Amino acid sequence: MSATTRQPLPVRNPRTGEIDLHIMPASDAEIAATCERLRKAQSAWGRAPIEHRIGVMKHWAERLRAHRAALVEADSIDTGYGQISQVAPDMVIGAITRLCSYAPAVFQQLRRSGKSPPMPHIHFDTNLRPYPLLGVIGPWNAPLMLSTLHAIPALFAGCAVIVKPSEVAPRFVRPMMQTISEVPELRDVLTFVLGDAETGQSIIQHVDLINFTGSVPNGRKVAEACAKRFIPAMLELGGKDPVVITQNADLERAATAVLRGAVTSTGQVCFSIERVYVHESVHDRFVERLVKEADRVELNYPDVTRGQIGPFISARQAQIVDDHIDDALAKGARVRTGGKSFNLGGGLYMRPTVLVDVNHDMKVMRDETFGPVMPVMKFRTEEEAIQLANDTYYGLSAAVIAGSDAEARRIADRIDAGVVSVQDTFLTFAGFGVAEWESFKFSGMGGRGAGMLGFMRKQAVLINTGEPESMIEEPLKATA
Repeated sequence: MSATTRQPLPVRNPRTGEIDLHIMPASDAEIAATCERLRKAQSAWGRAPIEHRIGVMKHWAERLRAHRAALVEADSIDTGYGQISQVAPDMVIGAITRLCSYAPAVFQQLRRSGKSPPMPHIHFDTNLRPYPLLGVIGPWNAPLMLSTLHAIPALFAGCAVIVKPSEVAPRFVRPMMQTISEVPELRDVLTFVLGDAETGQSIIQHVDLINFTGSVPNGRKVAEACAKRFIPAMLELGGKDPVVITQNADLERAATAVLRGAVTSTGQVCFSIERVYVHESVHDRFVERLVKEADRVELNYPDVTRGQIGPFISARQAQIVDDHIDDALAKGARVRTGGKSFNLGGGLYMRPTVLVDVNHDMKVMRDETFGPVMPVMKFRTEEEAIQLANDTYYGLSAAVIAGSDAEARRIADRIDAGVVSVQDTFLTFAGFGVAEWESFKFSGMGGRGAGMLGFMRKQAVLINTGEPESMIEEPLKATA
């Protein structure tokens, strides 16, 4: 994209359906110049002791707190006043605070030194070398949080970072850049730029590592572009998360957990519950409880301060979810509560929707729905439940709710997913910056929970404390 051909990008307000903002995408030349500036500053940032970076990041956390209200409001407009927007700055501040407390220990643990066992006169040591420049391409569903969280461990590791959030939800960038501008040393190594997919492809051409969150088709395009440059890509590509509920489970607990896991932020979370497998002996009772709980959920319309469920952020996503419901009904499913999307004041809303009589021939059980839909399917045996949970090309996260922790853990250990919540759903947030995991199957590649390690390379330094071996004398010794 050249500076002369780029055009403003329209941004839709999810509550009104109106285009109330236009953003100018960064040109190739602007991306190149920005990346060159970040690289120059990264050299000193990466060489500085971790204690220095901790001090800078603590200062940023203070500025994030100072601008919290503006960040929440901007992100709320982007998401139609979704629930996650209310805690997004707190998630970012919490991630910074946790890394400040244990980053030095991480660096110490990663270093290795000693003598080579087969060659004791060779000593070895380890350097930790950050990737100079990380590019983050963020999604539209939790724009502030998911665009920023991945940058934090990279900054602690010593990288410079350029972030491109989704063009669907870019409003938080202005207050975010204000917080960065108030921390001069951070301003030199972290920036956000606006643009679309073409802007993201331009970033790939100028960085050393990419972190991408989005769909499988777009993730494949990112991976291919990175492969051409031989740079690594960390990809989180969504999921089709199952929950298994056994015959001994507490059904009230299960209904509460499933509803929260499936409906939070209108189901527009990559690790939302999208498939519910319940033992046949308790299926009907569970469905009755789930329907009762779902009917208690209120829309946050017209008052954004009331209710638990907001509009779809993307109009296209509402169409996808409606299509999944239509497909399921055409193939024999029944709606117990809820139904297709509807328009309120220009925004597209959907009630929490419970489907029964579903099977794996339906899109709603195969493809990522990304909406507040809970398809419930019976199983007969534990083995069948595991087989159904694993019958997907996704493997981001999953959940098991059983009569005992031991029973739940036995099932969890056999599910092909990077994170498994036990006796609850939607616990993945608790693992950020603490646990380590990798997505399975088409849900991506690269460690989601790897923290700083994923943004550093280990360099071995080998020191010969003896005399170098001669290539001339060695053969003579062998034949003597």
